[in-house]
Amino acid sequence: MNNFVTDAINLKAYNLSEADKIIVMYSREKGLIRGVAKGVKKPKSKLGARMDLLVANKLMLYKGKNLDTICQAEALNTFNKTRQNMDKIFYSLYISEVVSNFGVEDDPCSNEVFEILYQALDCIAKSSDKVEMLIIVLKFQLKMMAVSGFAVEFNTCLKCGCAINDENMYFSSTLGGVICKECGATSGAAVGLHKKIRDFLNELENTDFSEHSIYEEKATEKICNVCFELLKGYITLHSPRKFNSTNILQEIS
Repeated sequence: MNNFVTDAINLKAYNLSEADKIIVMYSREKGLIRGVAKGVKKPKSKLGARMDLLVANKLMLYKGKNLDTICQAEALNTFNKTRQNMDKIFYSLYISEVVSNFGVEDDPCSNEVFEILYQALDCIAKSSDKVEMLIIVLKFQLKMMAVSGFAVEFNTCLKCGCAINDENMYFSSTLGGVICKECGATSGAAVGLHKKIRDFLNELENTDFSEHSIYEEKATEKICNVCFELLKGYITLHSPRKFNSTNILQEIS
């Protein structure tokens, strides 16, 4: 059969014709997919708002030679509270762009990536303040990089291999993690990293979106912004595609 059903989250959209759009989605079973939403720009379209960005749907698609066609869509989550807050919108667009940039078709990790994105979008929508929102984004950054094969190393110096315990250190986006004080002193591209920031990020990487550690309770917006910029720089450096949302994020941070 040429029809298939999957859960998918809308990441991007492009105009195809006067009435049609191409929707780029990340699906639970097939990773990154693209589908034609025929007639979606018409006022009486059956697909309508379900093809908006940042909407999770259960879809039925017709498998085409080059592009699939979206036949039916049932909204699973519109993350409605996100649309009432500009910070939530921009950070949600950022994490969706991370998935768009690192996601691949027929991804063997598609179910895990889908869950990370879905949970992060849902928690951002439900977040009550900026710190809570940023913590969700930090967890997403760390977990998404790990499943994509770019896990950040926080415990061992990536130059000499020594364990880094209760001491300050350096962080290298190029190497993908921490460097001890001795090695960092000769690494021009590395930036200083306080051990408490390292411990905070280490804890977030190993904490589910629904869990709250003691580190999160003590986190401030300033600390979260420092961590976000650190991870954003790392992700941008290793991304196979250029980011479009980061300039906007710079303005609202």
